[in-house]
Amino acid sequence: MVKRAAREDNKLRYDDRAAHQWYRFILSFPPHLVRDYVTKFGLDSRHRVLDPFCGTGTTVVECKKLGIPAFGLESNPVACFASRTKLKWEVNPDELLRHAETVARAATGRLDADGLSEDAGLPLFRRGSAVNTVLHELPEAAADLLLANSISPLPLHKTLVLLDALATHRTEQFYDHERLALATALVNGISNLHFGPEVGVGPPKSDAPVISLWLEGVRAMAEDLRQLQNGTSPSDAVIHQADAREVALVLPPNSVDAVITSPPYPNEKDYTRTTRLESVLLGFIRSKQELRALKKQLVRSNTRGVYTTDTDDDLVADHPEIQRIAAAIERRRIELNKDSGFERLYARVTKLYFGGMVRHLSELRAVLRPGAQLAYVVGDQASYLRVMIRTGQILADIAASLGYEVMGIDLFRTRLATATREQLREEVVLLRWPGTSTSRPK
Repeated sequence: MVKRAAREDNKLRYDDRAAHQWYRFILSFPPHLVRDYVTKFGLDSRHRVLDPFCGTGTTVVECKKLGIPAFGLESNPVACFASRTKLKWEVNPDELLRHAETVARAATGRLDADGLSEDAGLPLFRRGSAVNTVLHELPEAAADLLLANSISPLPLHKTLVLLDALATHRTEQFYDHERLALATALVNGISNLHFGPEVGVGPPKSDAPVISLWLEGVRAMAEDLRQLQNGTSPSDAVIHQADAREVALVLPPNSVDAVITSPPYPNEKDYTRTTRLESVLLGFIRSKQELRALKKQLVRSNTRGVYTTDTDDDLVADHPEIQRIAAAIERRRIELNKDSGFERLYARVTKLYFGGMVRHLSELRAVLRPGAQLAYVVGDQASYLRVMIRTGQILADIAASLGYEVMGIDLFRTRLATATREQLREEVVLLRWPGTSTSRPK
C-alpha cells in the first residue's frame, strides 16, 4: 500500500510528459526530482551527469531537456532501447505519423484478409466461405519466457501481425519510435498485465484494438517531437548497455561531475519480469540462456537472480550491520519454518545486494571528477520476512568507507508497508567525491 502523498510525489507532471511518457516504469522517480538536484548541485552545460542505473532514462532525458550533457548505463536491453529512443528528437513528426499510418493500413488489411476485425470486442467472423484464421503464436522458447496468460491469443496474433507489417515497411529513422510505441501499448492496453507496483496478470482480454492503441501512441510521440524540437538546443546524451558495477570499463576517467540515480532496492522485485512481455515480443530476449545472461549483469536485488557463482557478498563480509540484518533474516526464516528455495536465499541476496553496491561505488570513483556530487534515491525495505533494512543509512556508510563524503540524507517521501504497518522512508543519499580520481580496483 502506498500513501497518497507518496503517489503524488512520484506522479509524472503534465508539463513533463514530452518524451518521458513514451515508456516509463511504474513508480519511476519523477523528472522534477532530477531538476531539484540539478539546481541543488548547480549544474549547467559545463558539467556532465551520469545515471548508472538509468532504467527508462528519466535523468538523462531531463538533462537533455535542460541542456546538460549526460551519460546513462542500463543492463536491461528493452529499458536501454527505450532510453535511447527517448533521446532521438530529430525525427520529422509529420513523416513519422504518415509512415505509421501506412503500417497501420497494411496490418489492418492483413487482419481483414484473414477474416478478423481490428475493433476490440467484435468476435471473429467468417469472410465468405473461409473459416477463421489460424492465430499466430510465439516460438515455444520465447513463449516459455512470458508470465502465464500475460497476453491473450487474439491480441497476441494482432501484435505479431503488426510486427510483421513494421518489418515489411521498415524505415530506419522511424523504426525505433514505432517499436517503442508498441512496447508501451502492450503493457498499458493490449496485455492482461497490471502493475501495483508489482507486475501481475489480470482477467484475460478476449480482444484488444492493437493497431489503434499503437497508432495513438505514435501520435502522442509526434506531438511531443514538435514540442521538443521547438525548445532550447539539447545537449549530448548517450546511453550504454552495461553493468553499473563495471562503470569504469565504459566511461572515460575523470569524466563525470554529478550522479543522479535510483538503483534497485533489496525488495525481491525482479525487474526482468516487469519488462518480460515487451522484451520477448520485440526480440530483446529470445531464450532462457539470454535471460540468464541479462540477470547476471544486474545488481542482485531479488532471489530469482542469485547464482552459485556470485561473489559480491564477499565484499561486505566485514560490514557489521549488513551481517546483523542477514543473520536476523535467517533466524526469522528458521523461526517461521520457511523452507522454500527462495526463502533460503533471503539472507544471501541481502548481502549480495550491498556487495554489488560496494562494487559499483568502488568502480565509480575512477570516472568522477574531484568535487563530483551524487544523489542516490533509495528506499527502506522489509520484504524479507519483515526484517527492516534501512537502505539509505547503509549505503551512506558504505560510501563513507570508500572515501566519499556523506553530505546528508534527504527524505523524498514515505510509504506505508502493508505487512508491517511501518512507515518506510524513501530517501536521497547525498555524497561528494573529494579527491583525485582513483584507478579501477583490482
